[in-house]
Amino acid sequence: MEILTSDMDGAFIYLAAAALALVQGQPHVTDGDTIRIGETRIRLEGIDAPEMSQQCTKADGSDWKCGEAAKAALIQKIGNEAVRCEISGADRYGRSLGTCWIGKLNLNGWLVQAGWSVAYRRHSVRYGADEQAAHGNRLNIWSGGFEPPSDYRAGQRRGR
Repeated sequence: MEILTSDMDGAFIYLAAAALALVQGQPHVTDGDTIRIGETRIRLEGIDAPEMSQQCTKADGSDWKCGEAAKAALIQKIGNEAVRCEISGADRYGRSLGTCWIGKLNLNGWLVQAGWSVAYRRHSVRYGADEQAAHGNRLNIWSGGFEPPSDYRAGQRRGR
């Protein structure tokens, strides 16, 4: 049995057998791998984008705000389109884990293919080929140097 309901922000939430399965609506982009639709925070599963405070290095050695750029790229890609997210579970921070789509475009995969995120191999091997293509084409974060986002977060926790 499926139930379709709407929250106060107009996001549609499908409930199947009392388990959240699908969320769709106009998202608010939090960062390069997290969005919110209505009250549901969704961590894009299988990818890891630079943190908002993270900087990368261009080929010429200059620094750039790659975390902010990843967020901006996702905002631009979504535009005014509705997003549909297939929820597969939750992370340790209580965010829903999901694969999100605009029509037939998998946003998770697009972020990796475009070089705005890495494949988060610790949790999934799904986007490994997309990462290799972005790396080979030296797209965005792959155009120079960067610290993997998971290493950057670990360094922040250690106080560096």
